[in-house]
Amino acid sequence: MNEANDKNELLIRDCGVMKYDKALELQKQLVDRRIKGQIENTVIMLEHLPVITLGARESENCLLEDEKKIIEQGIDVVSVRRGGGTTAHNPGQVIIYPILDIRSIGLGVNEYIRKLESIGIELLNQLGIESDRKKGFPGLWIGERKIGSIGVKIKKGVSFHGMAINICNDLSIFKSIVPCGLKEVIITNVLKETDKNISTSQVKEKLAELCKKYFSTGVCK
Repeated sequence: MNEANDKNELLIRDCGVMKYDKALELQKQLVDRRIKGQIENTVIMLEHLPVITLGARESENCLLEDEKKIIEQGIDVVSVRRGGGTTAHNPGQVIIYPILDIRSIGLGVNEYIRKLESIGIELLNQLGIESDRKKGFPGLWIGERKIGSIGVKIKKGVSFHGMAINICNDLSIFKSIVPCGLKEVIITNVLKETDKNISTSQVKEKLAELCKKYFSTGVCK
């Protein structure tokens, strides 16, 4: 687990590839410590082993295969109390989980979500992809194709969960779900859009700089 600190303004933690339940437990621990003022604002970056997560809104959760069959394929199924519906994670998809006291950087919840989207849009632009927001549907979109998902939760002013961006992951995992409750949505990734196999380590480096730009309390050079 690598850590890098920018003048104590924002701690970046690269956790490599991690099972979802372990990452969720780490988030909970860090949220509690951030609420108590024991740590700085922190961003976890990682990839997950194959997992399908079910969000807090049951109406937006939809599996297209029997849960037992999904698990037999080596994919975990986990229920979580975050915004958004069903989504999927696997290696090749880069995720950021910001553990931020959003008040400390002058943000409300909606503004915070817009900042996450801005980070994703700027990252994809650096990778040669023009993406945008879609009103009423948080995430990253290339026309009608979805390349990034956002689902957040705020506890006593501190954020957790976050944003997942598809880089070079196996997209077949999405055939088992209705992503975020959106029927017939097309899920894509950077590899499919550009035919360029960009490493997740390169993406993490870019994301670290963007997180510092958007989430640090001081001026980032």
